[in-house]
This record gives sequence, structure tokens and C-alpha cells, in this order.
Amino acid sequence: MSINLSTMPKLGFGLMRLPQKDGKIDIEQVCRMADAYLDAGMNYFDTAYVYHDGHSEEAVKEALAKRYPRDRFMVATKLPAWQLKEEADRDRIFSEQLERCGLDYFDFYLLHSVEDGNNGDTYERLRCYDWALEKKAQGKIRHFGFSFHGSPEYLEKTLDAHPEIEFVQIQLNYADWENPVVRSGRLYDILHRRHIPMIIMEPVKGGTLAKLPPELEAKYRAFRPDASAASWALRFVGSLPGVMTILSGMSAEDQMLDNIRTFSHFEHLSDEEKALIDEVRSIMLDKPLIGCTSCRYCTPGCPRHIAIPDVFRAVNTMTLYNDVFRPKAFYAGLLSQGCGKASDCIACGQCEGVCPQHLPIIELLKDAAARFDQENQP
Repeated sequence: MSINLSTMPKLGFGLMRLPQKDGKIDIEQVCRMADAYLDAGMNYFDTAYVYHDGHSEEAVKEALAKRYPRDRFMVATKLPAWQLKEEADRDRIFSEQLERCGLDYFDFYLLHSVEDGNNGDTYERLRCYDWALEKKAQGKIRHFGFSFHGSPEYLEKTLDAHPEIEFVQIQLNYADWENPVVRSGRLYDILHRRHIPMIIMEPVKGGTLAKLPPELEAKYRAFRPDASAASWALRFVGSLPGVMTILSGMSAEDQMLDNIRTFSHFEHLSDEEKALIDEVRSIMLDKPLIGCTSCRYCTPGCPRHIAIPDVFRAVNTMTLYNDVFRPKAFYAGLLSQGCGKASDCIACGQCEGVCPQHLPIIELLKDAAARFDQENQP
């Protein structure tokens, strides 16, 4: 069953950052937000087994399944690799998800966070792709895809191996377009070239692009006085061909209403507006970075097998994009591949002797160790 893009709402309601009250999800406010969203003619709700420690799926039951006929809304949820030990876990979790959500089937079902290494290997080892197709044949899943956090190379490999994939969810926003860890632009290009519909997560980068420094906010206000910074980020993503639905993890009613305004009468970016976003991005990313060119002259002779250029890439990403999670995950991936930790450096100096950029690598690795290996520090 192919996806009819014309019926998909451009704005999806992400249920990862729901409003809280007294340490629990504020169901009353979620219901009001869901009502406003549905009243605006939109109907795509995205949750996951692990969001809000499982309570996000329960919110689907309370805000939607108990209050609306099934054909008024679509629900997407995800199977987490890190909760799977054996094949039987697939059905156990899936049954639990249906019960939590109060549903008989899911409109969209995703393998959660496919990426190089552990998660990707787990989904392959436990035959999760074949299992999902079986669920689809049973009518328990309408559409099957995955969310992705890996390398462009692994995305190509996975798509080649699994032509049954109907859609892919990726992180994409104007700040991460050339991010060397997230690599949003390259992932987008791969999917667009293959004509695979995209669902976009983190369009405002966890709220970072909704709360800009005053001088950058002023640039947007001067052009569109009544438009929020978040609306610029959402319009950037919504103007890209091939984007099916854009998820916003809304945690307050004012965010919901602002996003509805953006998408109710959606306007693609003009060339002048694209240039302004480029200017804002350039100012945002104008920060001092490690001047490593990844020539890799330093790595063959390292007695501790430290992937020095890759460690510096993680440091630069953390500095440049105000991001901690993805660089740390990238760094953990290096260690899982057998590379040494930054704190393993014995200051032998061979790397500095061959570095064409004459970088103080020993000191820079100490800084990297402080960022990534703190739990290993004395």
C-alpha cells in the first residue's frame, strides 16, 4: 500500500516532549492541543515505545483513541532495538504498544534509530524487517519505515537491502544541513534521489532554532515582523521537495498554535528568504574550531589507535552546533569500533610531528577527553 502524499499533513504532532504537570504528562493540555491540531485539518501523531518512559503511547489512548473515531487520526510508533534480546521480544513489545495506545493497528510503524553498528545489526539479526512485513500483511501495520541516525553510506546500504521500505524519518534543519556528524544534507539528497518520502524530525533542533540570540531574531523580525523564529525553521524544511511530514515536538499550546499558523497557509521560501537563512546560519556557525583537515597522517603511527581526526570532528560538532547527544554517540561509535579513547593519549608526540596544520594535538586531545571521557577521569 503506497503512501498518498497528497493526504499527508505537512505538520506532524510529535509526542516526545509533551507538557508536564506534577511530574506526569498533562493529559488535559494534550487533549486541548490534539483538538486544535485536528480542528486545523491535520492528523499525524508520532510516538515511540520509549517516549516519556512509555507514557507517551498511553497519551495516545487518552487524547485520541478514547475521544475520536479511528479514521480521524493516524498514529506512528517505533520498535526500539535496545529493548530486543530475542525474536519473541518483537511481538511482546508490539502487543504492549497496541494496548498502551488503545488501537488495533498502527498507520505507520518504524524501526527506531537505525544506524551503523548495534541498532542496525540488531534489526538484521532478529529479522525485524521480515517481521514488520508480516505485521503489514496481517493488517496490523499500514506503512513501514525507519527512523535513521547513521551515516550516509549505511543509509544507502540499508535501502539497497530493503526495497520494501516506504518512508524514512531523518533529522533535518538548516543548522544541521552540513553538520559532519548528523549530515542532514547528504541524507536528504540520498532519499530525494531515490524518491523515498521523508518524515522530518528536529526541524527546530530541539528548540534551538526557536530561541535565537536577539541579534539573529532581529534579522528575521525585520523581514517578517509577525513570524516566529520557529516558523522560519519549519518553512525551510517544508520548502524542500520530497518532504512528506514535519514533526514538531510541541510541549505547549502556544507552540501548537504558532505551528498551525505556519502550516495552515504554508508559504514556500522565496530566494530572498533563503539567502537570509543562509546569513543567519553563517553567523550562528561562526565559532573557533579545531583546524583539522582530516588528512589522517596522524593516525597510522598512534600507539593507542586514537582516531584523532574523528575525535576532533566530534569536538567541532559539539562546539559548532550546540549539540551534545549526537557527538557523544558518534564518539561512542568510534570506541565500539576498537579506536582508543582521547584519554588514552600517552603524549608521545608522533602525531604532532606529522601534522601539516601544526596543531597542538596532545592538548586538544586533553580537551576532548574532558568532554567525552569524564567518567574515566581520576
